[in-house]
Formats: sequence, structure tokens, C-alpha cells
Amino acid sequence: MAHKVIEKMAGEWLLIASLVGLGITSLWRGHFPAYSATDFHVVYILFVFLVIIKGLEESHLLRKIAMSVQAGKKVEVKLVLLTAFLSMFVTNDVALLTVVPLTLALEIEGKELLVILEALSANAASALTPFGNPQNIFIFYHYHISPIAFIEAIFPFCLVSIVFILSVTWWRRGRDCGKGKRQTVLVESRGKLYGLFFFVFILAVLKLIPLWFGGFALVYALIFDRRSLKIDGFLLLTFLAFFGFTDNLVHLLQFDLNTPIRTFFYAAWGSQLISNVPSALFFADFTSHWRALLWGVSVGGFGNLIGSLASLIAYRLYKAKMAQTRSFLLKFHLYGYGTFLLGILTYLVWGR
Repeated sequence: MAHKVIEKMAGEWLLIASLVGLGITSLWRGHFPAYSATDFHVVYILFVFLVIIKGLEESHLLRKIAMSVQAGKKVEVKLVLLTAFLSMFVTNDVALLTVVPLTLALEIEGKELLVILEALSANAASALTPFGNPQNIFIFYHYHISPIAFIEAIFPFCLVSIVFILSVTWWRRGRDCGKGKRQTVLVESRGKLYGLFFFVFILAVLKLIPLWFGGFALVYALIFDRRSLKIDGFLLLTFLAFFGFTDNLVHLLQFDLNTPIRTFFYAAWGSQLISNVPSALFFADFTSHWRALLWGVSVGGFGNLIGSLASLIAYRLYKAKMAQTRSFLLKFHLYGYGTFLLGILTYLVWGR
């Protein structure tokens, strides 16, 4: 029992660190931090997305999409492209949770490297849309950015990164493709309804319709499909704790990220230490340069496993199926930091 508690605490280290930081800084200041309306908007958007995506998973719609690419040639390329495509709409975490298990079930050469490339492609492509990952949702609403300005700002990063990852995938692809355990996936009828909820809520996130439209999905899940309410509540708590923690730090620390290049490098290297989601939440309170912050946390998602929680998910899925992980970790950091350096170079040439 104690072992399970320790393991669970280790898995939620970010939440624990955020709560500890919130408690210590609140005691130091002598009062609880202030939360803004934007903070609660971000948590609400994450909550609705998590419920809708859980519904899409439970209805097997995402699994059906993933299984459709199993047959045929160039399976590795199709899997990496599928991961990239899904991550732009259902977040990088869910894309990897959908595609990596399928990859590990295939009889294909080089699964180790393929999973690594899928993780990299998920982090690269999810940066393109305001709802591709949690830090994007936060930056999009915190700085009140238009969807077009957001996509235009980060597009060069996504383009260069994806082209590089696909080039490596094509070059290193195995010879035996498309063999695996074929499964029949039946999509439940509610999958279409959650697909509709998803489309409507994307319109809401893009500020084309009011955000309260997301409430329809929550009401449906509460009355008819409570399984979809079994979401990652720790992620929501982490955001709330970190919002308060960073608000306290703004009043306690005295430094200013007054240039884009400074903001970029602080966010990129900060992501290597505390992951890109908390890095975005933290540095946003010290800078008005949202483009540099967006680039920094996007590039910072590469590098080591800590850079992006999605990478940790890919590693845990691989470790659960494969006995040896030393080679995986070595290759992951080799390709991860290669892509990290490419991202820095792309920012210096194209992003500023």
C-alpha cells in the first residue's frame, strides 16, 4: 500500500511541487494569491476538452482512426503523420495514448525509434493550434491573441520540426511494414455526438461562439455518460495551484524578461527543468513577449523527457511493454536534443 502511495506521489510530482510552492509563498506573503478571470477560463477550457476527449476515447472513435493506418506501405510515416494530425486537435497527450499502443502491437522493425519520433511529432504539431496542448490554451487566453496571429507566429517552428522528423522517419523506416494484430474496432454511437461537441467547442475556443457552449458536453456527460467524467483531475488542480504560485512569485521576485530573446531562452531552458506547461505559466507573469514565450515552451518540449509531459507518457507506455529502456532513453535524448537545437536555430533565423 505504501509503495503504491509513493508511486502515485512520484507520478504527480508537479502537482505536489505546485502545492508546496503555493503554501510556502502564501505564508511568506501573509495571504492567499489572487486568481484572475483568465485563470478560471483556462481551467474551464481544459476541463471541457478533457471530458470531450475522454468521450472520444471511450467510444473508440480515436482507436478506429488509428487502426485505419495499420495496413499498407510506409506505415511508420503514416503513424508519425497520424500522431501529428491528432495532436493538433486532441492534444499531444491523447495522440500518443492513442497511437503508441498501436505501434507497439505491430510486427515492425525499429519500434523503439518510431515511438520516439511519434513523441517528437506530437510535441511539434500540437504547438500549431491554440488547443493543441495545455500551455497553448493558457498563452492564447492570457495574452488575448487572435487565432490567425497565433498560428502565424508558431508556424515556422512546426513546419521545420515536422519536416525534420518526417525526414528521419523516412530514412530510418523498417522493411517489414503493415503486419500486426488486426482488430475490429466498433465505434459507439455517442462517438459522433462527442465529435459534434468537439467541433462546437473548437469554435468556442477560437472565440467564434461563447465559451458556455462547452457546457452542453458537460451536462450530457453528467446525465448520460459519467465514464467520460473520469478525467485527469490532477492536471486541473496543478493548473490552479500553479496559477496561485506564480501570482505569489510575481510579488516576491524582481526580474523582468524585457526582450524577446531573453524570454525565449528562459522559457526553453526552463522547460528542461520544470516541463513546458509550468514554464509557460511561470514566465508569462514576467513578460509581454508572447511570441517568444510560445516559441520557447514549444522548443522546450523537445530535449529531455521532462521537457514535455507527453514525452513522459510515451516513455511510460514503451516501458510497460518492453523490458529494455536504456537504449530508448539514449536515443530519445539524442534525437530530442537534436530537435531542440534545431528549434533554437529556427527561432534565431525565422522566429524573431
